[in-house]
Amino acid sequence: MGKEPDNFLPELPPQEGAQPGPSWGNPRWPLTDDAGGWSQAMDPTDMVAVVKQSAAKAGKPTDAASIEAAARDSIQAMLLIRLYRVRGHLAAKLDPLGLSHTAEPEELSLAWHGFAGQEDKEVYVGGAFGFDWVKVGDLYDALRITYCGHVGLEYMHIADTEERRFLQDRFESPEETIQFTPEGKKAILQAVIRGEEYEKYLAKKYVGTKRFGLDGGESMIPALEAVIKYGGALGVREIIYGMAHRGRLNVLANVMAKPYKVIFHEFSGGSSNPDDVGGSGDVKYHLGTSTDREFDGIKVHMSLVPNPSHLEAVDPVVLGKTRAQQAFRDDLDNHEQVLPVLIHGDAAFAGQGVVWECFGLSGVRGYNTGGCIHFVINNQIGFTTSPKFARSSPYPSDVAKGVQAPILHVNGDDPEAVTFACKLAIEYRQTFKRDIVIDMWCYRRFGHNEGDEPKFTQPLMYDEIKSHPRVSEIYSERLKSEGVLEEGTAPEIRSQFIAHLDEQFEAAKTYKPNEIDWFAGRWSGLHKPADPESARRNAETGIEKKLFDSLGRTLTTVPDDLDIHKTLGRVLDAKREMFKTGEGFDWATAEALAFGSLVTEGFGVRLSGQDSGRGTFSQRHAIWVDQNSEEKYVPLAALPHGKFEVYDSTLSEFGVLGFEYGFALADPKTLVLWEAQFGDFANGAQVMIDQFIAAGEVKWQRANGLVMLLPHGYEGQGPEHSSARLERFLQLCANDNIQVCNITSPANYFHVLRRQMLRPFRKPLIIMSPKSLLRHPKAKSEASLFQTDSHFRRILSDETEIEDSKVRRLVLCSGKVAYDLMEKRDEEGVDDVSIVRIEQLYPFPGEPLAVRMKRMTNLEEVVWCQEEPHNNGAWFFVQNRIEDALTAAGHDGMRPRYAGREEAASPATGYAKRHQAQQEALVSVALGLSERGKTAASRKTRNTN
Repeated sequence: MGKEPDNFLPELPPQEGAQPGPSWGNPRWPLTDDAGGWSQAMDPTDMVAVVKQSAAKAGKPTDAASIEAAARDSIQAMLLIRLYRVRGHLAAKLDPLGLSHTAEPEELSLAWHGFAGQEDKEVYVGGAFGFDWVKVGDLYDALRITYCGHVGLEYMHIADTEERRFLQDRFESPEETIQFTPEGKKAILQAVIRGEEYEKYLAKKYVGTKRFGLDGGESMIPALEAVIKYGGALGVREIIYGMAHRGRLNVLANVMAKPYKVIFHEFSGGSSNPDDVGGSGDVKYHLGTSTDREFDGIKVHMSLVPNPSHLEAVDPVVLGKTRAQQAFRDDLDNHEQVLPVLIHGDAAFAGQGVVWECFGLSGVRGYNTGGCIHFVINNQIGFTTSPKFARSSPYPSDVAKGVQAPILHVNGDDPEAVTFACKLAIEYRQTFKRDIVIDMWCYRRFGHNEGDEPKFTQPLMYDEIKSHPRVSEIYSERLKSEGVLEEGTAPEIRSQFIAHLDEQFEAAKTYKPNEIDWFAGRWSGLHKPADPESARRNAETGIEKKLFDSLGRTLTTVPDDLDIHKTLGRVLDAKREMFKTGEGFDWATAEALAFGSLVTEGFGVRLSGQDSGRGTFSQRHAIWVDQNSEEKYVPLAALPHGKFEVYDSTLSEFGVLGFEYGFALADPKTLVLWEAQFGDFANGAQVMIDQFIAAGEVKWQRANGLVMLLPHGYEGQGPEHSSARLERFLQLCANDNIQVCNITSPANYFHVLRRQMLRPFRKPLIIMSPKSLLRHPKAKSEASLFQTDSHFRRILSDETEIEDSKVRRLVLCSGKVAYDLMEKRDEEGVDDVSIVRIEQLYPFPGEPLAVRMKRMTNLEEVVWCQEEPHNNGAWFFVQNRIEDALTAAGHDGMRPRYAGREEAASPATGYAKRHQAQQEALVSVALGLSERGKTAASRKTRNTN
């Protein structure tokens, strides 16, 4: 790497002929605790004084020439130490295969610092490594052993001095180095053997079956056990894991203690769920579990979150679940009891953007979990891609430097080193409540899956792997050489464990699941809907007038010491008028009433998203900001019983939506809402929607009540933020998996939010939330519609009363277009067209719609009207369902017609005039206005003739 100066290094002084004072280069050297034990920055004159004082104590020469030379040597020694602290990891012995050929930095050599051939020279280092004065050779040996062994530490990018000193002390102090008792070493060996033999047993019993084994990375097993053991001693009472495929089955069995017989049962094609649970199930290496393990009398609860094939998608889910569990344990201030652990592959850690999104959340208010332990299984390959083609940085872990997380690189063939790294990681996390990364260099003994042929693409690597001894073999020989292990002990451990696996294999043949735990703990009292009809049944969601009025005072009372914005003052004046007259309740007030009533009834409410506090359209004002101090006041947070939280999130969709899904996964007693700034932004989180929100219940038997608020509506503002892609959500609908609504009434919005918590089950709720309807003069509700004996209405009848017997044309629609239709219909004086709004698109309200249509005895035509293009929106989803409802209503043979925009690749036009013309045309077609004109003209002609 040459001698080019690095941006973190000071300018180097001349190595020959140096004189005291500024002529040495920099007038002040950053000789802090990071550079060798100095307590403060010193200039060269101070250095001379310190060295002279120490030399006198040590009985060394103190004449001016000797002290000057000693001071100069001391500075060079300090720089040598600093360079090892910064760059020593680049010379560490990390690759078990020995195939990594990165050149060692030249600046780590003694010659580069002017010490060539001077190993016996004594230099002053001010207490570094426990030395005051030390021979150069001894210092060099200490640096090599500490920073260039099987563990490489990156920590000098951390700004906080206390954190750097903590890691430095743990790494450089002899009593803190990698040391285990003989019993501890044997326990590590046993864990490694369990990991190895388990993989070999699966390979033997289930030939050709994919298992994405841990072969080559078995040192992770004792290391993760160390996290449990030492974490428990430091206050951890719950660990939430997330990981992808590789090694997952091994972790399930040997860390999570999932019974081997259950996994064998799954390999044989059986399910882990009782026969009556239903659902599609999933492959075994996607499944999760939960269990308790005990070390030294301390019990730690552990859960592994299920996840799909999308690598790293589970990361934010784990963090959200952790946050919820910390809230449940009253641990949000200390972050001590609940620990997230994420296990990554090297290629995914470097390549998947959600990894950074999760790092970005790590210190943000409302999303902080007090630090996560990241464990990278660095196989030095991604499927068939070598590291040099998979990333642009030296290590897969370099992304973690963005949040100044320390990184421990460790050789996977040294299980003691890996276990030490995890021990240090949990101690750091519990001390500083920040993320830390363990990058375990190992290898993948077989291909991406056990059926792949890896030599197609990496022949040299797999030639080396073929002859490379297993981890347990290397470690057993080491322990025998240390006198810790007797000959024959390791084979005995293997044979005993294999005998246990044989017993479990036989037990799997008669194993039958008899319980499922997804409605335990916080989920107690909730259940799956008894049948499809119960899933569609409404709950009584109105509130008493006393509570209604009380919430009105909360939402309109400004504390005396709060100076709010004048426009907000006018907004609150309008709200006071609503509560005074009982009329004109708008969308934002209805929402606040729903939130406030739920909080008062003991539920939690958590709302997050970009700009959610104020609201994208300045409609919500859940947070009031003092105009002088910027102090924040949240009116709903002052309510008793429950908890109201609103957070402006990072500029992330994938990560934040995953986080909120994870929070709702753990806490069904909190209404969890994620709001997209604009509805189309949800496509940045499509993986979470497809894999978790829509399919998580049927795949993994995990219910979830997350609410997604997606602003939607065609306002002539162009294509980017018109459409939340309603059609994509409807395409995912089946088996009553989610709810999709496009609501037009503030009161109905109030009720659907309350219904979400008051029913005895949880389903994700997708709401196409409005933009122009937030302030539309017609989109208002009366006070009575919020109060007792009211509920959510899946369909809403026409605001203009038309006798059913007079209705010849029925226009069905959803969302904002309903008001355009009603306004135009009334303007034209049409009296035989009824407009019915489908407020809930899924589950589709076929039964009440059929009842409604049955009363229309003279119905001639049904039209579905939408703003979206023909290939978007709800049309293809609703047409058959409307036809079924017509048949049920006695209108056999009648089929709905389409009225809306033509097919388009872009969701909407960017030209206001074109938008207006399209909107007028679709409204006219829906109402049949042009047909009416032709009919009237025909009648006139006949009469004239």
